Amino acid sequence: MADREVYLDNSATTRVFPEVVKLMDRIYLEEYGNPSSLHHKGVEAENRIREAKQIFADILKCSTRNIYFTSCGTESDNIALIGGALANRREGKHIITTRIEHPAILETTKFLKEQGFEITYLPVDANGRVRVADVEAEVRPDTILVSIMHTNNEIGALEPIAQIGEAIKRRNPKTLFHVDAVQGFGKAYIYPKRMHIDLLSASGHKIHAPKGVGLLYIGDGVKVRNILFGGGQQNGMRSGTENVAGIAGMALAAKMIYADLDAELDKLYRLKELFLREVTAIEGVHVNGLTGRESAPHVISLSIEGVRAEVLLHALEDKGIYVSAGSACSSNRPHISDTLVAIGTPKEFLDSTIRFSTSVMNTEEDMRYTAEALKELLPMLRKYTRY
Repeated sequence: MADREVYLDNSATTRVFPEVVKLMDRIYLEEYGNPSSLHHKGVEAENRIREAKQIFADILKCSTRNIYFTSCGTESDNIALIGGALANRREGKHIITTRIEHPAILETTKFLKEQGFEITYLPVDANGRVRVADVEAEVRPDTILVSIMHTNNEIGALEPIAQIGEAIKRRNPKTLFHVDAVQGFGKAYIYPKRMHIDLLSASGHKIHAPKGVGLLYIGDGVKVRNILFGGGQQNGMRSGTENVAGIAGMALAAKMIYADLDAELDKLYRLKELFLREVTAIEGVHVNGLTGRESAPHVISLSIEGVRAEVLLHALEDKGIYVSAGSACSSNRPHISDTLVAIGTPKEFLDSTIRFSTSVMNTEEDMRYTAEALKELLPMLRKYTRY
């Protein structure tokens, strides 16, 4: 293996902040009570959850009563879609989403279709962006829910969330607007009330917090039916003993990120610009989606002529560089990307696309090292690769 390690798969998961590990370690070893217990240990744990709710409420500019904790972004998406659909089916059975959503949305809408709901899948343009007019045109009196991601996890497309939210409410004020912000939270300022967002999902392990904890924002007056049954924790919306250490860890990570978000975004965009400047000079390298501040700061998707993604992934790994051949959340089985198909990617590039995703822990040297590795590897791999 290489002497150097460059981790560029941060859209799949991130390295946990040391400060978060330290806090969680303390909770695991000292403040380990069940937050439902009435004794001091329980109160300690409950206070950690209250503190975490306040941190997220401050970031999202909402009330602590709007904040619920889950096990992951997928669970948050499932509660939002299934719970929202079941609670509002008397108003209608029409749901709108897009063709580039995460499997946590696409698989859930497949399930809802089996339950009798009608699903409309919106197209996107060549850069992966949803047209606001397309959303508005599809909203009907019986449309109960629209779900559109904030940031695409494969090509980094940024959706016009605020404009979409306004268009939905203009067309049908009763229609719920859900935003999967798993890739966007921690990389953008998101204010649900201002953006007409009724439901919002986020995940800890995308923002340097641990795996196994997520967040769901539910707006005031929004009807969502619980889909987990048990002890009635979190006002009955999400039963089950709370993951206190994970919740506190996610809150601390979010607080650290949002304390100086503008500077962190500036750094990520500089890394992206530097890397793209180097790699687009290589013959046969094509960028998917927009670049610059019109795109996500941390996601870079490259289609590379003449080299299969899996081959390049392992060649880079031999040099200590870790990247992804697509969404890590659709398992490690070969899978044609719905996003790449939706944006009209040529057929020969569907299995020749690599995602590089950065974090604030990456450096300019990381990006230069990776670019140099590509310059070295691609001619060799093209020489020996046979289709």
